Amino acid sequence: MYLIVGLGNPGEKYAHTRHNMGFDVIDELASTMGVDLDTKKFKGHVGQGRIGSEKVLLLKPDTFMNLSGDSVSQAIQFYKIDPEEELIVISDDINLDVGRLRIRAKGSAGGHNGLKDIIAKCGTQNFKRIRVGVGMKEQKDLAKHVLSTFRKEDQSLVKESIEKAAKAASVMIIEGTETAMNLFN
Repeated sequence: MYLIVGLGNPGEKYAHTRHNMGFDVIDELASTMGVDLDTKKFKGHVGQGRIGSEKVLLLKPDTFMNLSGDSVSQAIQFYKIDPEEELIVISDDINLDVGRLRIRAKGSAGGHNGLKDIIAKCGTQNFKRIRVGVGMKEQKDLAKHVLSTFRKEDQSLVKESIEKAAKAASVMIIEGTETAMNLFN
């Protein structure tokens, strides 16, 4: 079983902000897979489905970004998921332009607090990830930037990057991370 986690902050206040890009990708995956995310479990909203022949659990943590590891580690422990083989985390990345993706088989948190917490609580940084570009900070206040919504002129790129990230997750599961990197990076 694969666990695909989208990072974000819960609540309408944060909906569709740059920092909630992971949530938006999970919503896109759920829609294409025909999965409901209405089950509350593991301090988050979950739904189960299939990508190809693989069972997949989609997870949107209800913890705030900085505590994402609480939710992820509970799901990993319950389903005995090997994070180095069966975990994919989707997050925003301020160092990528809007519309760009970066797929990696492992790596550091790169300053992202949600990834830092997952690494700390799961005991490894060797898990797959999809980073979705949200643009360089336009303000001096990083928190304000990542909690802001996208500019109107970026909306079509945002929609496209959400769709591409969802497809990339599917390719990672069906064809492997290397293939997804070659197609989407």
